[in-house]
Amino acid sequence: MKKLQITFALTLLLVASLTGQAGSDRPVHEIHSMMIYNFIKYIQWPGYDSSQDFVIGVIGDDNVYSTLTTWYDGKVRGDKKYAVKKFSSVNDITGCHIIYVGKNEGKSFESIQRKLAGYPTLTITDAPGLGQKGSAINFRTVNNKLVFELNQKTVDKANLKVSGQLAAMAILI
Repeated sequence: MKKLQITFALTLLLVASLTGQAGSDRPVHEIHSMMIYNFIKYIQWPGYDSSQDFVIGVIGDDNVYSTLTTWYDGKVRGDKKYAVKKFSSVNDITGCHIIYVGKNEGKSFESIQRKLAGYPTLTITDAPGLGQKGSAINFRTVNNKLVFELNQKTVDKANLKVSGQLAAMAILI
């Protein structure tokens, strides 16, 4: 347990050093991609079958999709082999463990929620107010720093389990 806490703290320090100010030299899509990948370590998907790909879907942000694909697609970490999929419309969304909804698709969030209802899919968004509307994790800028909100009710509805360490770092809504 101590090792997990140290690993988590180091990961957060790395992300904090990379994000620093919202206007840092590192593009925000790279920061989001790193954080999405690191969130996976602190969330459990009950019933996950390690013989299948762990799918990260992206809708509405080509830069996040390209970064995730370049850095993680086809890679193996622990018992997970990652596959990154791009969805062009809400109707295309299927079979993903995580869906990242970019700002450009924030208007479609309620349709995405309906499409994923009852599935163990973690929704991650990047638009003001979507945490309160039911996104499990929503990126925000507070005092010129990138932070994330965690909606525990949404996480519970998706039958996911979030570690206390991740919840402690989030703005709980």
